[in-house]
Amino acid sequence: MTSLMIQSSTHDYEVVLKAGARRELANYVDESYRTILIISDDKVAQIYLEDVVQSLRENHDVHTSVIPSGEASKSMTQYERLLDACIDAQLDRKSLIIALGGGMVGDLAGFVASTYLRGIDFIQMPTTILAHDSSVGGKVAINHSKGKNMIGSFYNPVMVIYDMETLSTLPEEEIRSGYGEVIKHALLSDEEWTNELFQFSLPSLTIDQLTSDLTRGIRVKADIVEKDEKEQGLRRHLNLGHTLAHAIEAELGYGKITHGEAVAIGICFTLQLSKYKLTSSLPVNDYVNWLKKNNYPVQKLQDLKPELLVERMKWDKKAVQQKIHYVLLTNIGSPCVMPVSEGELKEELKRFFEEVILT
Repeated sequence: MTSLMIQSSTHDYEVVLKAGARRELANYVDESYRTILIISDDKVAQIYLEDVVQSLRENHDVHTSVIPSGEASKSMTQYERLLDACIDAQLDRKSLIIALGGGMVGDLAGFVASTYLRGIDFIQMPTTILAHDSSVGGKVAINHSKGKNMIGSFYNPVMVIYDMETLSTLPEEEIRSGYGEVIKHALLSDEEWTNELFQFSLPSLTIDQLTSDLTRGIRVKADIVEKDEKEQGLRRHLNLGHTLAHAIEAELGYGKITHGEAVAIGICFTLQLSKYKLTSSLPVNDYVNWLKKNNYPVQKLQDLKPELLVERMKWDKKAVQQKIHYVLLTNIGSPCVMPVSEGELKEELKRFFEEVILT
C-alpha cells in the first residue's frame, strides 16, 4: 500500500493506493456516515459497483446512481438528475457521496457534493489512470456547450481511495488517456523521468511502473496545489497542454477523443509553440515519435480548422478578457505562462497540422 497526504486550505486528506481497496472500505469510511450515495457510470458499475456496495452495506444505508459513461454526461441534465438522486436517498449534511469511476464521474459527483445542501463530504474512488490527476486538488465541474469545465467549484474530497486492481480492465485508449497526464507531470518536473517515459511503449506497461508513475504524478500535482490551491498563479502550470486540448474536445464533440489523448496532443503543440516563442530547447521529435508509437489519435484532428480552435480557446477558463494565456516550457521542469496572440496561434497551429498531424 502507498499513502500520501494532501494539504488543502479546508482540510488535509489522504490518498491511498492499494490493490483490492474496494473490498476493504470499512477500514476507510467512517461509520458516522449513515447514508451513502455511490455515483458511477454504466461501464464501471458493471464491474466494480457491487464490490463497493457489499463492502459498505453492513454499516451504512447505501444507495447508488449510475450515469452513462463518457464526457457528455458532465452536463446540466445529469447534474440535475443526480441532485434528484440525493433528495430521493434523503442525504443530509452528515451523509457521504462516493465517486466511483474515471475523471468524468469524479468531476460530476464532486460538483454535486459541493452544491447539494451547500456541500457534503465526498470520497474519490478513481478507476482510471487519468483520474490520478483529476481526483487530487479539489477541482470539480461540469461542461457547457461553449467550453469544458465552465461551471464548477473548488471542493476537496475527504479521501482518495485508489484500488490499483481496477486499472487492469482499462482499454487501450484509457491507458493512452491516462499517460497524457502522466507525461504532463513529467515534463513539468523531471527531465530524467520524461526520457524514461519516451523509451517504453504503453502496451508493455507493468503494474510496478504504473504504480510508480501514478505516485510520482500525484506528488507533482500535490506539491503545486498545496502552494496555490485556487489557481492564482503556480497551479496554472498544471494546465500544460490543456488550452488546445479543451478546444479540440469541444470542436470534435465531447467523447470523440478522450481527455488525456487530447492533452497529449495539446502538449505536443505546446512544445512547438515554446520553441517558437521562447526559443526553448525541447525534445519535440522525441515527443512526436512517442505519440505515434503509442497510437495517439492525431488523425482525428485532420479536418479541424485553426481559426475555429482559436475561437474555442478564447472561451477557455484561462483566457483573460478573451486574451489567450498559454502555459509554455522554457525547459523541461521550467514552465511559465504568457499571452499568445490570435495571429501567432493560428500560424503555429497551421504549421503544427501540416508538420505533425498530416505527416
